[in-house]
Amino acid sequence: MIRKTLLSAAATFALATSAFAGGHAKDIVDTAVGAGDFSTLVAAVQAAGLVDTLKGDGPFTVFAPTDAAFAALPAGTVEELLKPENKDQLVAILTYHVVPGKVMSGDLVDDMKAATVQGSEITIDLDNGVMIDEASVVSADIEADNGVIHVIDKVIMP
Repeated sequence: MIRKTLLSAAATFALATSAFAGGHAKDIVDTAVGAGDFSTLVAAVQAAGLVDTLKGDGPFTVFAPTDAAFAALPAGTVEELLKPENKDQLVAILTYHVVPGKVMSGDLVDDMKAATVQGSEITIDLDNGVMIDEASVVSADIEADNGVIHVIDKVIMP
């Protein structure tokens, strides 16, 4: 029930944001909303109070889990994380998916480490496709006017 309400709110937000952004360059949030496969991520970003940050100047590199990636988490995880009392944990998880600066796929080197906004490091592995920790990059180099999005198939945890 909570998830349906949040997804409904995210869809409303998506429609409003898309209409407002018409004709303007799109930031990371607007780009994610326009892609259509990130409603859970957008709802989480809203619940964490990170919308203004990700609409800021940046640049940012965001490893964006799809709705299917969030759905693959254990039952009830997303709903628990979206509760106000779990905001700090949600912020930590989301900021673990963000690296300061604009890192394009051509900038990656096998086994490199990158510091996240959360404070920990992610590991990039190029041996079997592009992996960010345990997640595979399924679509890379989606440019926004304040950074870049790389779509991943799992939610990565700090």
